[in-house]
Amino acid sequence: MVQSRGTNVKKLIILGVLSALIIALFAFLANRRSPASLNETSKLSPVQQLLARNLNTSYPPTPKEVVKLYSEYTRCFYSETYTDEELEALAVKSRELLDDELVAQQTDAQFILALKEDIAKYKSEGRSISSYSIASAADVEYDSFDGYEWARLSCYYSMKIGKNIVPVREIYLLRKDFDGHWKIVGWEMAEEE
Repeated sequence: MVQSRGTNVKKLIILGVLSALIIALFAFLANRRSPASLNETSKLSPVQQLLARNLNTSYPPTPKEVVKLYSEYTRCFYSETYTDEELEALAVKSRELLDDELVAQQTDAQFILALKEDIAKYKSEGRSISSYSIASAADVEYDSFDGYEWARLSCYYSMKIGKNIVPVREIYLLRKDFDGHWKIVGWEMAEEE
């Protein structure tokens, strides 16, 4: 009889532990987030990604990468959703990619005001930038002049106007500054070929 009582106690303990494990597993499964919802909450928007980037520690190393990053700022200006504060912060950060001589032509406030007007015009015309592509690294033209290194390259934008997609090619001119960073000196729309 003593053995059966001990066996019953062991069975009760095992049953209790198993019950607790099943309840804990059920609670864990009921309260955990799915991987998709975790990615959605932890994933930053394109605007937030640009705002989080520190150009002091991770400045783009090549003319192509500088134009690529500037094009991402441009795409965000004209195609993403953001707050007024985010737009202003993006505008100031984008100017870090510009040459000092180009930056000196406008204050941050003037640049932001002109940018807001341009964005409003684009939106009223139903325009946005759907994508962009940068010329290959082999297509970057390098030169030296006046003690500076220069680079020239094209960027192709897909401009959405209403339901139509219109290709636009911009040619960027960059100059390497004394810190070894490529900075955008200017750009122009390419002539139709």
